[in-house]
Amino acid sequence: MAVLVECDLTKISSDLQRIVRQCSQRGLTKTVSWASELYLALSDAVEIEPETVDETKQMDKKEFARYSLAKSYFDCQEYDRAAFFSQGSSSLIARFLHYYSLYCSGEKKRLDDIAEVSPPNDKSKNRALKALRLQLQKSHLAGTLDGYCLYLYGVVLKKLQLEKHAFDILCEAIQKEPLYWGSWLELATLVTDREILNDLTLPNCWVKDFFLAHTYLEIQMNESALEIYTDLVEAGFSKSTYIMAQIAIAYHNMRDLEKAITSFQDLLKVDPCRLDNMDIYSNLLYVREMRVELSNLAHNACDIDKYRFETCCVIGNFYSLRTQHEKAVLYFQRALKLNPSYLSAWTLMGHEYMEMKNTSFAIQAYRQAIEVNRRDYRAWYGLGQTYEILKMPFYCLYYYKQAQQLRPYDSRMLVALGEAYEKLDNLKEAKKCFWKAHAVGDIEGMALIKLAKMYEKLKEERQAAAAFTDYIRDAEARNATDRDELCHAYLYLAKYNYEHHKLEEAHDNAQKCLDYPETKEDAKTLLRQIAARRIIQAEDDRNNAAQFENQIDATPGRISPMNLTFTP
Repeated sequence: MAVLVECDLTKISSDLQRIVRQCSQRGLTKTVSWASELYLALSDAVEIEPETVDETKQMDKKEFARYSLAKSYFDCQEYDRAAFFSQGSSSLIARFLHYYSLYCSGEKKRLDDIAEVSPPNDKSKNRALKALRLQLQKSHLAGTLDGYCLYLYGVVLKKLQLEKHAFDILCEAIQKEPLYWGSWLELATLVTDREILNDLTLPNCWVKDFFLAHTYLEIQMNESALEIYTDLVEAGFSKSTYIMAQIAIAYHNMRDLEKAITSFQDLLKVDPCRLDNMDIYSNLLYVREMRVELSNLAHNACDIDKYRFETCCVIGNFYSLRTQHEKAVLYFQRALKLNPSYLSAWTLMGHEYMEMKNTSFAIQAYRQAIEVNRRDYRAWYGLGQTYEILKMPFYCLYYYKQAQQLRPYDSRMLVALGEAYEKLDNLKEAKKCFWKAHAVGDIEGMALIKLAKMYEKLKEERQAAAAFTDYIRDAEARNATDRDELCHAYLYLAKYNYEHHKLEEAHDNAQKCLDYPETKEDAKTLLRQIAARRIIQAEDDRNNAAQFENQIDATPGRISPMNLTFTP
């Protein structure tokens, strides 16, 4: 049971008010939106008076004036001015604003230096990060950093690829300020598997449930995430648009497209101007080829804010569905200019380059996606496909392995891995992959036929016959049109049954082979052999019957029964 269920909703509402106020004062707008949305979702469930405590009232008049000026410059994105006027303050709020302004200034300059989407080797470096790290490190050693400053320290370390140190600092930040959602989100990016998650020592706070559910989605433990979100809904967050979106993403990850699309449609009914997560919704509409719905979504997103990266992604998917791949690439590039760390745009751009047969650019895009997030199975899978086209099977195998490890129960990853093993003549490993793909639930319906062919290559005739039989049954049930695969399966079973003297089954399968030009001649030959064997078999049956009759004639007649009487 989720921790939240045992918590007082009034206490949670009070916490949300506090975190909204504190993050607003520090310019942490994403967490302000997250907490405000949850607070609104609870407004009907609990009654609470607005909080009146204001930490800025603890500042003296001059310090508050400098903070107010610095905050106004920060809100106007004049980060250098904000950093200048907030330096030297003893207030925790102003001190964080100073460090955060320095960070945002460096990031803005780095992004301004990026004139166009470029390969990973040409990306600009944020030199200001190293200087900011030294300042934060000095304050950390002095013990003067609060939870918010520790969060920023962790972000800087992560940007500098000092991930182990960043992990420890972010854990410390959460211990000091467990209500700040940004720290939890940054920590989630460093949790790559369940073992790391289980080893974490986290405060027993209601935010922990949101963190666990979010991280479960990131590491593809979607059922566990859904279970927590269901608990949260039952606990009082039934009107939370954040949770509605997360549930839709869980269904998307589970490939339950109908439920995912329905969930996003329900979300838009209560939040029609929402752009968050609409890129994922557009992916679903793209996969289902829902052209009208995708067109409407693209127009609505453009009307709301055409310069949001999610809008660019939606429009890119719209053009991709219309096979206008050059325009799709253009919009994915725009999305990346607006948000260079936007993972999906790199991956989707790689897909577009693949459609355009530009494998070199596709590899660059997929590699950049992996650099942003190594847990993106689509980028690993895309690289595998690219190297498969380039006929480089060892590279192909490596990338498919990475994708399969991230999605161990996705049959598509297993089938791709099996095909890579097959090309390297490692038939036993290929057989294992195809068998597991069939066992976990074959999405594309190809695992069983590939498994059957693998049994055939390995001369495991009985298993091959069973697999071909199952494939034919499944294919006929779903009205499949895989002519090449079906005719091959019918022909194999016809020959197998003929060799095992099951002439009726062999005849039935051979007759079905006549419907396919590829197997028609082989089927005719086999039917002649079956007919000849039937004649021989009929002649043998007659000879056996005659021999049996002769044996009966040679036996003595029946002896009359004796009338036995027992006399006491």
